[in-house]
Amino acid sequence: QVQLVESGGGLVQAGGSLRLSCAASGRTFSSYAMGWFRQAPGKEREFVAAISWSGGSTYYADSMKGRFTISRHNAKNTVYLQMNSLKPEDTAVYYCPADLDPSDYSERYHYDYWGQGTQVTVSS
Repeated sequence: QVQLVESGGGLVQAGGSLRLSCAASGRTFSSYAMGWFRQAPGKEREFVAAISWSGGSTYYADSMKGRFTISRHNAKNTVYLQMNSLKPEDTAVYYCPADLDPSDYSERYHYDYWGQGTQVTVSS
């Protein structure tokens, strides 16, 4: 079992940056693929980015490519999401899920474990 705690959210102006962190419990963190999803009020939870267990493969939603970077530090049991050039439409609760072997990294139903989320608000 994996427990996940997101942090690093907050209020930022458009064009600014934030780095989200997701700390995982358990000794087998390095075995899990990790993702970031987000959910804005009244909208479906959507894929943001994902990273393989080794960090060797990364995946991004088209609208985040070039602005967001996912990374992981297995020795620290942590995955990060660096977000640059933030836009008001990036405002959402950001979630960090984990799964041993998601068949589709961009599909939320393929992840078994989820954190509680961290709020990101981008003002115009």
